[in-house]
Amino acid sequence: MQFGQVIGSFQALQHRAAKMFTDLELSRSAVEAALAAIDADSPDVPELVSLAKAKMGDTFHLVSNEMVQMHGGIGMTDAHDAGFYLKRARAAEAAFGNQAFHRDRYARIQGY
Repeated sequence: MQFGQVIGSFQALQHRAAKMFTDLELSRSAVEAALAAIDADSPDVPELVSLAKAKMGDTFHLVSNEMVQMHGGIGMTDAHDAGFYLKRARAAEAAFGNQAFHRDRYARIQGY
């Protein structure tokens, strides 16, 4: 609650939530395409995996930052799990190559 209203009722926060939702859905689609390609033993697995890792990493970064911002100061205290999830997000971004690595790999596979 802020100013006697539910935080989600503020239009600016609704816009931020909508952006995160659309990015999450796009990222989910990229991951599902990569998983389907792996299951099908498709020749385009490397490019789809890099595309998914780069997109999901960007989304993970955005969503974890927004989570802390939208929860205010409590987001960086031990009293709330937001700080824990932020740290996990940063570790996951670096695992198996970060977004820059996978964007570069995707571009090389595409011939750029």
